[in-house]
Parts: sequence; structure tokens; C-alpha cells
Amino acid sequence: MAMADITIYGAGIFGLSIAWSCVQRGAKVQVIDPYGVGAGSSGGVVGALAPHTPENWNDKKQFQFESLIMAQSYWRSVEETGGKSTGYARSGRLQPINDDRAMALAKARQEGAKDLWQGLAQFDIIDAPGPWSPKSETELVIFDTLSGRMHPRMACEALVAALETKSCLVKADGEPQGIVVEATGWKGLRALADQMEQPVGNGVKGQAAVLEFATPLDAPQLFADALHIIPHANGTIAIGSTSEREFDDASSTDAQLDDVIVRARQAFPVLADAPVIERWAGVRPRAKSRAPMIGHHPLRKGAFIANGGFKIGFGMAPKIAEVMADLILEGADQIPEGFRPEASLR
Repeated sequence: MAMADITIYGAGIFGLSIAWSCVQRGAKVQVIDPYGVGAGSSGGVVGALAPHTPENWNDKKQFQFESLIMAQSYWRSVEETGGKSTGYARSGRLQPINDDRAMALAKARQEGAKDLWQGLAQFDIIDAPGPWSPKSETELVIFDTLSGRMHPRMACEALVAALETKSCLVKADGEPQGIVVEATGWKGLRALADQMEQPVGNGVKGQAAVLEFATPLDAPQLFADALHIIPHANGTIAIGSTSEREFDDASSTDAQLDDVIVRARQAFPVLADAPVIERWAGVRPRAKSRAPMIGHHPLRKGAFIANGGFKIGFGMAPKIAEVMADLILEGADQIPEGFRPEASLR
């Protein structure tokens, strides 16, 4: 193999998508991960690409909005190149409106979306559309057309297939060559905290379940009682998830997931008899700033970092990959202040 221009440590969604953006621009890239592709939370089952609410707008919300808008073309290029589906669809999301307060908030956000979403997506109040809908006391729901879905495992596999066509392979080990990018997930955040002797981020465990339940391919995702219900193209429904800052076993499931499944069946009666076919747990990297941590590495001169995707990593990935490729290959820095490593070091 020819010498790499870039070595990326970490074969999760950030590492793989940055590799893809870089190889598209002609860079030679190698990805190294001793645990394999999608070994952490990027190998999960949920895949909710849900936008921030259209209010109190800031750089983080704008960045995520732009990423969700560019997602369709980004993931289409991955699928067309590698020949594998990411499970992506911008199919929207339904949320219940249960009382007058929720209705007032929904109307305010509807007005906010008209301006902030620039006519590229809608935030509407509609009648609950039949069985595939959250239970709503008012029989009205919010339907937004910005939300999307993708299957995390399928997306990682599709990226690997696309990268292979560009002679970029994922390896278990190897020597660093060229510019180094660390995209090493929650364990990387912990290691960085130890090296800097200060908190910079940590891992938050999530448990999720997969149910067997086929829906139309364009069925929207559902959200209620802090639960995401994601219909995937493979005839399954993903339900998630818990948020556990304290945990002993990163991969075990327990009564907390049982509770999630019970709540999901109550909030979404259509799922009452759907059998559970998989239980999953993993740890998501959460930077101290609560925003992704991307940019120049805080300790290693000439190196870069991309971490802290937490619950929005897949939705942020297209834009983060492009911005990181701009910075690494062209020296063009378009990273929002709140995303820089310094934001988690204050």
C-alpha cells in the first residue's frame, strides 16, 4: 500500500465519514481500529436523525440543520460508490400534542421553522394519521419533514464498501502515516481527560431494542415520552434509548431496557404485540461542552480530533466530515466556536 496522507484512528461514524470526504478529494487515507468497524455506539440500532427545535437558534443548531439538509446527497454518493445501502431516508417525524401548553409551543415552533428552516423543511400541526402515530390526547401531532433515519450498522458497512473502492482499508493495527486524526469515541475522551488531568468528556451508556414490525418504506419516525421509534427499511423497528452516566458493563442490557419497551408499547399502541428480536447496549461519547469536539488536537501538534457525537453523531456526520476535510487538506477552518476542543477545556 502506498504511504497514506492521513491516518484516522477510529472506525466509527466520525472516522469513516471523514475518511470518505478526504478520499473523495484525492487523499490517501488509512483507518485503524483494533476493535473493528462500528465497534462502539456507531454499531447501534436506532439511527434517529432528529433536528433541534426551531427556537433559540445558535451555531450548533444551524450546523446540524445544514448537515441534515446535505445528508441525502452525501449518503447517496456513499451508496452509489460502494453499492451498499445506508438505510437512509428523510421520512420525517411525528410527535404528540397532548395539552394546551404543548399546542402553544408547537405553534411557536411552527412559526420559527418558517424562517430558520429556510423553506427547506416544514414543521406542521396535523391530524394524527391513523395507527402509525403516537397516542395524542388532542388527536393532533407535529409532523416535521427535516427528520431522517439511517441504520447505524448499515451506514458504517456502506462507508467501508465505498472507501474500499478508493483503496482505503480499515485495519486492526498499523503505523501512523501522514496527518493523524483521532476519532476514538468515549474511550478516547477518557484517555484525553487522563492525559490533560481535567474532565473533557465521558461516555453515556444507551440501551435500545429492535422489534419485528414491518411498515411502509416511507413511514416517519415517532417520538413521545423521550423515546425514538425508528422504522427501518429491513422490516424492523428500533426503540431507544436510555441515558446512563454510571454503568459497570458497557454492553449489558437490564431492567432499564425492559422499562423502555413497556413505555414504548404504551405510547405507541400499534407496537403492542410486536416481538422483541434484539436487545442492544453501547456507550456514546459525550464531550464536556455537549457539542461535538472537532478541530486541532489539544495536545498533539499537527494532529486533529473528531469526537463527542453523543446522540447526534450520525446527523452531524456529513457536515463534520466536510468541515474536517476542509481543515485537514486545505487549512480552511470553518468550525463553530462551540465545537472546538477549547470549548470542553474551559
